[in-house]
Amino acid sequence: MSWLITGGAGYIGAHVVHAMTEAGERVVVLDDLSTGMAKRLPDGVPLVRGSVANRELVGDVLAGHGVTGVVHLAALKRPAESVDSPLRYYRENVHGLTVLLEAVAAAGVRRFVFSSSAAVYGSPDAELVTEDTPCLPVNPYGETKLAGEWLVRAAGRAHGVGTACLRYFNVAGAARPELADTGAFNVVPMFFERISLGEAPVIFGDDYPTPDGTCVRDYVHVADLAGAHLAAARWLAGPGAAGADGPAELTVNIGTGRGVSVRELATLVAEVTGHPAPPRVAARRPGDPARVVASADRARELLGFTARRGVAEMVASAWRGWLEHRP
Repeated sequence: MSWLITGGAGYIGAHVVHAMTEAGERVVVLDDLSTGMAKRLPDGVPLVRGSVANRELVGDVLAGHGVTGVVHLAALKRPAESVDSPLRYYRENVHGLTVLLEAVAAAGVRRFVFSSSAAVYGSPDAELVTEDTPCLPVNPYGETKLAGEWLVRAAGRAHGVGTACLRYFNVAGAARPELADTGAFNVVPMFFERISLGEAPVIFGDDYPTPDGTCVRDYVHVADLAGAHLAAARWLAGPGAAGADGPAELTVNIGTGRGVSVRELATLVAEVTGHPAPPRVAARRPGDPARVVASADRARELLGFTARRGVAEMVASAWRGWLEHRP
């Protein structure tokens, strides 16, 4: 087996690359390095710099490296930004995926793992979100991920490609400091950035219908998330994915099943960092649902995957990485 990992030099992608190579899988990375960093990759892993929207380049990578499976992580992923730039998000996240799948079909690749998101659910009215919860995204980012799932499954059926769509919940932490998230786009590094500037962390909205008025999320450690990709890749390559009714299809939540409010997270960040300044409350951001917490049963039952690390470990490991490798 040889796997192409798109976006493999990014924060999540590098963790996936390390998890798969450490498990003995052969990988090649395609990344335009707009947010990724080549130094995150293990020694010996080939890196091709470019976009999934470059059809000729993708075809050359698939053929030149004997790729038999793809893990597609490359995408834009900021919900609030997607509200202001929907055309850009559809171009990068849906058109780019279309080009990639065209190349996959032409090359005869038979396994495809897709990086999806809990944003496909929107603002679900459920204590725990199952994979059967209606998908009603509330921002263009979530729309592009849902459209991506439709496209992945349709292409898989048409071209004999087994597919796995992993719906990430909120990702945090670092398996090792040099792999930490140093971009201030997710809530934990956003808190760290403010603290590093000597300013109070910002909470966007405290008037949501939740116990303390702030958004409630399910936070999963990035190292656990990387393990989920390895489990999905091996499921697609294993006998359990074979069937007489066509190529395998799998859609699973990747989370913990435990909700943490943004205010609770801010308190934990203050404890870990030793910066106890109370957070400042700002207006809500567009497209932020009040509560989204996973049911993680299906991933456990089908993939044998269970997230093992808690939110305290996520924050502590992320802070170590921020101190050592922040911009």
